[in-house]
Amino acid sequence: MKGKFVQVLLATCASTLGFWAWMLIAPIQRFYAEGMSLSEGQISVLLAAPVLVGAVGRVVTGALTDRFGARIMFTVILLASIPAVLLVAFAGTIGSYPLLILAATYLGVAGTVFAVGVPFAGAWYAPHRRGFATGVFGMGMIGTAIAAWLTPRLLGALGFVETHVLVAGALLAMAVLVWCFMRESPQWSPNRVPLLPKVVGALKLRVTWEMSFLYGIVFGGFVAFSTFLPKYLVTIYPEDVDPVGAGTRTAIFAAAAVVARPIGGVLADRFGPKIISLISLAGIVSLAYVVGQQPAEGVLTGATFITMAAAMGLGMGAVFAWIGPSTPPEQVGAVSGVVAAAGGLGGYFPPLVMGATYHPESNSYSLGLWLLVLVAALALVVGGMLRGTARTS
Repeated sequence: MKGKFVQVLLATCASTLGFWAWMLIAPIQRFYAEGMSLSEGQISVLLAAPVLVGAVGRVVTGALTDRFGARIMFTVILLASIPAVLLVAFAGTIGSYPLLILAATYLGVAGTVFAVGVPFAGAWYAPHRRGFATGVFGMGMIGTAIAAWLTPRLLGALGFVETHVLVAGALLAMAVLVWCFMRESPQWSPNRVPLLPKVVGALKLRVTWEMSFLYGIVFGGFVAFSTFLPKYLVTIYPEDVDPVGAGTRTAIFAAAAVVARPIGGVLADRFGPKIISLISLAGIVSLAYVVGQQPAEGVLTGATFITMAAAMGLGMGAVFAWIGPSTPPEQVGAVSGVVAAAGGLGGYFPPLVMGATYHPESNSYSLGLWLLVLVAALALVVGGMLRGTARTS
């Protein structure tokens, strides 16, 4: 279909802005921690708040995309995220933690953008190329890297309020571009089944639960580390890593996952999504174990985090390549929304667990990291028991 790559690329750009807004708080969490004298637990709750809404909201946005199309849903979500960004700026300016939690929760709306693009991208490509299509769209996660790398620098160069106004302006500009230039695939037609029956129908499918579990590990791990890594690095390596350096390292982590995601989709198209998912999970288990040993800050630590991010990216691409061939076409949006929500929920709990299991005497998050090892190992066993799909190329 003519212009399909341009359309997927436009959706990827829209997702990038949504992810930047969604992850706006994490890279500058130290600004809030020091300015408001927040405890470890308060910071953990603040970092988790947008993740929860961004996760649960994907169920709704995925189903609504089946009915109204991606052009409308992208535009609505981008515009709805603007007041959230500005409310975060206001709450931070007046130093109100309760208002900041409310604003952070509202900011989760921006994270629901992902569930809009998956059915949109897949509809533009033939079944044997949908792993590639959803992988390219998944590169919108680069917004996480942009947030981690650019937000602390903008804060230093422009100021706190000005940084948030800039992000709000970028969201508005992207909403205009989407409304003017995005169009639906000729293969797409609106599904007018009411929202609740659509979601219930998706929940009745076995593939929904299987992919939700796997995606909760691979994408949930990515979200958790993208959210908590700046906090982790400045806590564990206070003499070696400052907030800007932590943001840079988190940006590299996110970029590695972003690059690996379409590779995972392409490899899934070629070799089957099951084998690529298992490789991803095996990598996460082994590398999370290394992180749990808290090696000295340096090349080994950096290489471990980057490789783990790449393993997560491969898994993300493979899981969504698994959904398409295993799901009735009219339910892809609803199933994608539920699976994407599971991924977001997978990223909601780890920051809370990390905050709750932190040992100040030993300056260690080892218990939380061991839990990741155990859960990923369980997912590896479960994934090996699932029925794969035939290779489509």
